[in-house]
Amino acid sequence: MNSPPPTQARITVIGAGPGGLTCARILQQHGIAVTVYDRDPGPEARNQGGSLDLHADNGQIALREAGLLDEFFKLARPEGQEMRKLSLDGEVTFQQLPAADDLFKPEIDRGQLRTLLLDSLQPGTVHWGHGLERVSGPDDGPRQLHFTDGTTVETDLVIGADGAYSRVRPSVSDAIPGYTGISFVEAWFSDVENRHPELSEMVGQGGAMAGDGERGMFAQRNSGDHIRVYLIRQTPADWLGAKGLTAADTDGVRALLLDEYTGWSPRMRRLITDNDGAYIDRPILALPVPHTWDHNPAVALLGDAAHLMPPLGVGVNLAMLDASELALALANAATVDDAVRVYEKTMLPRSIEIAAALEGAAEGLLEAD
Repeated sequence: MNSPPPTQARITVIGAGPGGLTCARILQQHGIAVTVYDRDPGPEARNQGGSLDLHADNGQIALREAGLLDEFFKLARPEGQEMRKLSLDGEVTFQQLPAADDLFKPEIDRGQLRTLLLDSLQPGTVHWGHGLERVSGPDDGPRQLHFTDGTTVETDLVIGADGAYSRVRPSVSDAIPGYTGISFVEAWFSDVENRHPELSEMVGQGGAMAGDGERGMFAQRNSGDHIRVYLIRQTPADWLGAKGLTAADTDGVRALLLDEYTGWSPRMRRLITDNDGAYIDRPILALPVPHTWDHNPAVALLGDAAHLMPPLGVGVNLAMLDASELALALANAATVDDAVRVYEKTMLPRSIEIAAALEGAAEGLLEAD
């Protein structure tokens, strides 16, 4: 099949995360039709996670192309760029405060960013409740998208923006995410100024971290008077089951974590004991390095579907930069095939370089220095 011009192509994005929505927004800005499918039943189906920083040299570039940078700055928290290093006693041993005019990487809650992007799209762009099962069809297209509800859609380009367990990725790559050996346990704290004022003061307006060489802790201020804490440990992937626990056993998980952090001060251990609600186990996964694939004229990957890396401040930024570059390539190319080639020529070397630099770097979150 001859690759169609982007303006005449059926373009489909799988995944309504920041990357997929950014790609759809920029395509629509250039008059290119696009449809987004997401497995969630609706935009409020689940919590979108904690705060993230959007960098001036990647995430903000994408928002500028999307025409949303000014709206982003209205929502963002520049004060969230503050970083603290804590001792095991909870004392601040290092503090980095942003300058009054520093907008290099202000923080925004993931939910706020998603809403900003969703609200910018044409009505009906996102089709909720459509979990992709598989992709079929000839390599040169058109491709058939098979959804879990039994429906199918034919498309000239499927863009996989569907994260670590991408159902689009297998159509071009056999790679699957592997466990890095590092696990995060997430704990939430709400109404912190009233209910947890000592912890609020200790964490500050941005992020605060501590480590003893074997385990670490990262506390992060979110909007709405919330704090999220991530307990960072090097542990087998099945650590809960090995102890006869499930994530729903809050008291059992708390007792296990307190035992592991026994050398930390009572003040710091309150970031384990005083959380509001259950813990969330988040094993850290990554794709093999390097991860590449043979060019396919009807399939493109972006974000974690293309280059899943440890959570060290690059994931969403790279996903949005990918999305911007792919959308602009489609806006300026004669055919879909040409656009995907142009996009991959930049995206693949960049992602390989960054993934190589971050390989194993999550272990640094355990260090005392």
